[in-house]
Amino acid sequence: MARPPYKKDSQDSRKSPLPGAAATWRLIIGGESDGATNMAVDQASLESVRQGASPPTLRFYAWSPPCLSLGRSQSLTDVDFAACRSLGAEIVRRPTGGRGILHTDELTYSVSLLQSDPLAAGGVMESYRHLSQGLLAGLRRLGVRAVQALGQDKPAAERTAVCFETPSDYEITVDGRKLVGSAQWRARGAVLQHGTLPLCGDITRIVDLLALSPMEKDAQRQALLSRATTLEQSLGRTVPFAQLAQVLAEGFSRALQVSLVSGALSVQERALAGELRLTRYADLDWNART
Repeated sequence: MARPPYKKDSQDSRKSPLPGAAATWRLIIGGESDGATNMAVDQASLESVRQGASPPTLRFYAWSPPCLSLGRSQSLTDVDFAACRSLGAEIVRRPTGGRGILHTDELTYSVSLLQSDPLAAGGVMESYRHLSQGLLAGLRRLGVRAVQALGQDKPAAERTAVCFETPSDYEITVDGRKLVGSAQWRARGAVLQHGTLPLCGDITRIVDLLALSPMEKDAQRQALLSRATTLEQSLGRTVPFAQLAQVLAEGFSRALQVSLVSGALSVQERALAGELRLTRYADLDWNART
């Protein structure tokens, strides 16, 4: 049974940052899927929203088995394939840009909406700022001292293969350490933004899956320990996936002034996701392209 839309309380209703934003979004709280399925579903949802067949969609999901995802243009030479096989980690290429992320012990969010939506106005950085307000509101409801990062993006020549090494503008940090990494893709009038919130565990595990020298791996581990964090480290306690998804959904609803109605993928979206998984995200040749 679908849950009713979240209602705004009086304090939230006084904060109206985006008059005219989309009134109703679909909320999908999913479970664990492999990397190819997760990326195929994100793209299928985006296409359905672009065609007007689905409303703007907020989705929360997890990954199993662990998966190393690469940014849209990231080279496969960054990957230690033997290490991935040894640790049972899959490899997939995201439709969005950015650098490598090891997806395990995390919550991932995705937002699909039209580029004409007020929340997508002003380009990538401005829409990052808008959508990050939903993440911030949810995290603060949990007691996380989260803020938006400003002016910390590195020149391309100084970037490493790891997404969480340094926060970009408007990504979420706690005490200067990156908590949520996000990326965005704009295609034919529609916008997909998705991002990763590590729940617990060793934030440096990704280093073992990268083609780096022992010295480079040590340096990367130290950098990650000082520049990235997990929700458990930030709060001093664990938060179950289901609870976190609900709290973040409430944050999106209140901060972005949208009503969230629980839903599921349509038959057409499931069919398209299956096709995209087979022809793209689970295809080795497709994942090898840059």
